[in-house]
Amino acid sequence: MIRSEFLAAIKQVATERGIEPEDVLRTLEQAMLAAFRKDYPEEAGDADDITVNIDKKTGAVTLMRDGEDITPPGFGRIAAQTAKQVILQGVREAEKHAVVDEFRSKIGKVVPAMLQRFDRGKWFVDVGRTTAIMPREEQTYSEEYRPNQRLKVYIKEIIDDEVRPDIIVSRADPNLVKGLFSLEVPEIQSGAVEIKGVAREPGSRTKIAVASTQEGVDPVGSMVGQRGVRVQAVSNELQGEKMDIILWHESQERFIINALSPAQVADIKLNEKEKIATVEVAEDQLSLAIGKDGQNVRLASKLTGYKIDIVNASGDVIGSHEETTDESSQTSKEPEESAA
Repeated sequence: MIRSEFLAAIKQVATERGIEPEDVLRTLEQAMLAAFRKDYPEEAGDADDITVNIDKKTGAVTLMRDGEDITPPGFGRIAAQTAKQVILQGVREAEKHAVVDEFRSKIGKVVPAMLQRFDRGKWFVDVGRTTAIMPREEQTYSEEYRPNQRLKVYIKEIIDDEVRPDIIVSRADPNLVKGLFSLEVPEIQSGAVEIKGVAREPGSRTKIAVASTQEGVDPVGSMVGQRGVRVQAVSNELQGEKMDIILWHESQERFIINALSPAQVADIKLNEKEKIATVEVAEDQLSLAIGKDGQNVRLASKLTGYKIDIVNASGDVIGSHEETTDESSQTSKEPEESAA
């Protein structure tokens, strides 16, 4: 017979670990049935028709088959000894699933984390109640990582596995930038400012388009903050990644012009059917419009969804880039083994 104090302890463990007492009791019932099958194989048979009842007041264990009590004398003591490890394992499993369910609701959010160790291309990351994984492709090539380093990560997905579901976090996902600004800018939290799109090359540069949903609110100014404190906080979190805050516009022409900032556009022609924008800029603006290694026009193309051809006053195509679904456009970083 199990003492009622033990049931109280089950409730206490369930409370401390954030799981339901019923989950622990179900595990206990399964353990008792397993113990009965092990110690009384002849009486148990296939055990499919046996019901385990645990009195929640007294803790007494009763085995029932077709309405008949078949509990052997002294079974409670034997079962408790046999089931101890099974119960503990069951509690750990229930706790693990509770934690995974908790983080399932956090998919798409940015959370504080601490790097633990590096192994075979992956970083194991402490995100609070459990350890998540940051695969190589979710790491930013230019960032320096080290054990015990504190940073913020984006909860990207949970890969379900019967043995151990994996929580995948990212430092390379464009939504990390969106989440970081959401933490820094009260106007986003209140809904006065809306992020319309993000184009990112992790570790290098990001263009983010914003709009105001409330009259009198400057969306770009809200993102930048007084003396640039807000955008600087996000850039610092991303180890110096550059941020271009772009004013979104419902006019596609104006949006593309804004997206090519800081370059000044002389003229623009759109082929909306084929989603091609031909943009004319002055000679002294060509390098700004194209950007280093074509980065500015490339990010503008990703942000607007248009292929952008940069032409000079003579109509000659100087730079061009077509919108692509590859939002990260990064080379995965190979962390040094000494960091592990």
